[in-house]
Amino acid sequence: MVERVQAVRGMNDILPEAVPWWQMVEATAREVLELYGYREIRTPLVEKLELFARSIGESTDIVEKEMYAFADRKGQWLALRPEATASVVRAFIEHNLQADPLARKFYTIGPMFRHERPQKGRYRQFHQIDAEVFGIDDPLLDAELMVMLCDFLERIGLADVALHINSLGCPACRPSFREDLKRFLHHRAPSLCPDCDRRRHVNPLRVFDCKVDRCREALTGAPQLLDHLCEDCARHFEKVQSYLGGLGVPFMVDPRMVRGLDYYMRTTFEVITDRLGAQNAVGGGGRYDGLMRDLGGPDLPGIGFAIGMERLILLLQQGRSLQGPAPEVFMAVLGEKAVSEAFRTAQALRRSGLGVEMAYGGGSLKSQMRRADKLAAAYVVILGEEELQRGVAVVRNMKEKSQKEVPLSGLVEFFSRRDGSSGGAPDRAQEPV
Repeated sequence: MVERVQAVRGMNDILPEAVPWWQMVEATAREVLELYGYREIRTPLVEKLELFARSIGESTDIVEKEMYAFADRKGQWLALRPEATASVVRAFIEHNLQADPLARKFYTIGPMFRHERPQKGRYRQFHQIDAEVFGIDDPLLDAELMVMLCDFLERIGLADVALHINSLGCPACRPSFREDLKRFLHHRAPSLCPDCDRRRHVNPLRVFDCKVDRCREALTGAPQLLDHLCEDCARHFEKVQSYLGGLGVPFMVDPRMVRGLDYYMRTTFEVITDRLGAQNAVGGGGRYDGLMRDLGGPDLPGIGFAIGMERLILLLQQGRSLQGPAPEVFMAVLGEKAVSEAFRTAQALRRSGLGVEMAYGGGSLKSQMRRADKLAAAYVVILGEEELQRGVAVVRNMKEKSQKEVPLSGLVEFFSRRDGSSGGAPDRAQEPV
């Protein structure tokens, strides 16, 4: 027996019954993002490894443990993109988009890759909706970005989520906090996991991102960055909160929230749910004002967010169903002579914009009607040799359980009205098939 080849662990197929959820989320995201002035950009799945090491931070879990990195045939180190922001910034710099006054707001939708332990809503190939803005240093934009995220979630019907916000300060106000935190962690070292014991020397802020219970307990009473903000950062954060409050957007200030990437500064935020276990963030983001400069581009501020689509769809599917597209017409064919005419008719209906399914391989009328019913077709066009001789087809309305004869030459016009009665009273219903 030949051994089956299965998908790579943590990289999942999206089957047809799930696809309508994905299409709905993607379509709504595009609609909302474009209402706010965002334009779509598409970047490669593979980038130079250096891009992510320089942007995300060499001491982050993503770079140290999770990236799919490999050398190509010429020895150049490449990586499957673990997130979208660095790629969008790289594209902005490479194509000199700062020269285009319209090139400020971008979005992208697509797969990302991280080699970590697969769990509910978190996979090795996962998909994100990503929004990025460059060149605008205004707390109003920070608030608008969060309002847009909440607007999107509301439109897709996601409830029971909470917006958490924080400020990570800037290079002017972080050093004093860093020293206070290092002193605090020195006394808590025996309680830290091995990773956090290393992080407290290299990048102590990353300790707040640890999900190990004993580390979270050890951080009780830790210094808070909010107490170390410089005057400019404190004013910026106050304005963000004021703008959110002015629109009645509920939020919670979370001093421990740091996000998992080194490039964040000032405003950071997450949308949280309690229905996905430990991995409770549906989406989040923040400011990264120095990132473009660090990647060799102009010194322009930036802010953005990413939404995990797998987690989002898991939440949407709880207790709900979504019907996929159904054909408007099913062609039920009886007899060899009718097959060619049915095929021509189906093509004419498709060219007019109708979804049409065929009864491939024939079968009894009863079996074909069962097939049409399973497909949830709105109408069945029945064409047999007798109908063919008379130049007509029987059109059955599956919802009303009624049917009528329509000339073959008039089928396209008949269905252009989308029902059998728009042009006048329907013919007397015949006996159900």
